[in-house]
Amino acid sequence: MDRKIRVLVAKPGLDGHDRGAKVVAHALRDAGMEVIYTGLHQTVEEIVSAAVQEDVDVIGLSIMSGAHLLIAEKTIKLLREQGVDDKLVIVGGVIPNRDVERLKALGVDGVFPGGTPFDEFIDFIKTRTRPQG
Repeated sequence: MDRKIRVLVAKPGLDGHDRGAKVVAHALRDAGMEVIYTGLHQTVEEIVSAAVQEDVDVIGLSIMSGAHLLIAEKTIKLLREQGVDDKLVIVGGVIPNRDVERLKALGVDGVFPGGTPFDEFIDFIKTRTRPQG
């Protein structure tokens, strides 16, 4: 039997709002995924380290602070430097439409602004992630 899809839900930077991240984490658990929540105020280095240690399939960055481009760029760069760029990286939160394509150009796999229906990001993860057994 294959193991559950493992998702790291992270709150990078000085963003102190985590209600949305907790709701998303709950929805992912309800969908049968294993969720690791980092808590507030994580550095990119801490997030990547946790993703490696926990052997996750997906890194979900919840960003409400407006720093999504910088944080995503730093995260993707560090994942590549550490040779663990096989993880699905998704970003959610307050993301202006004008930045969606820019995030994808940086290497983000999926962008889910606030208000995205749960089924949309759950299906996205399930169709693009095949956990190792």
